Amino acid sequence: MRDAGLGFRTCLLLVLLACLLSSGCVRRRLIVRTNPPGALLYVDNQQSGTTPCGVDFTYYGTRELRVVKAGYETQTINQPIPTPWYETPGVDFVSENLIPWRIRDDRVVSISLPPARMVPTEELIGRGQQLRVEANQAILPAGGVIVPPADPFSGSTAFPPPGAPVIGPPAAFGAP
Repeated sequence: MRDAGLGFRTCLLLVLLACLLSSGCVRRRLIVRTNPPGALLYVDNQQSGTTPCGVDFTYYGTRELRVVKAGYETQTINQPIPTPWYETPGVDFVSENLIPWRIRDDRVVSISLPPARMVPTEELIGRGQQLRVEANQAILPAGGVIVPPADPFSGSTAFPPPGAPVIGPPAAFGAP
């Protein structure tokens, strides 16, 4: 009779030990698919791979997804990932530690990439000329003298007008 009680206790101990060793966990995965596939995926400014791509994550919240592919417009979206009921504080201890199986939480996001817009040549040249005008607008120095840049291909250098202050190289260290 004593052997039957010992066998039951041993069996119960083994079952309890197996439950503790095979404690559950939650696997959280964000799967991003794009149309067309093969785009480069950045999650929170970290390169994650090419789509379709799966990324494991630990915390719920909003993720910044950026998808880049040549010939298509870059898409940046802030994707909210809400917390499921079994991951709320208190309940998450049970789902993470006591349930003897694995819970998979897969979140799938699909992103369509529109083709890149072709900028007309005239518009592109106009924007370049506007940038050139803005870059060439100079702030006048205190003396009011503007020194035009030299043409690097002509071999001549531009000199300030007569009477303008001449600034030379600094004197050598220790020179009188």
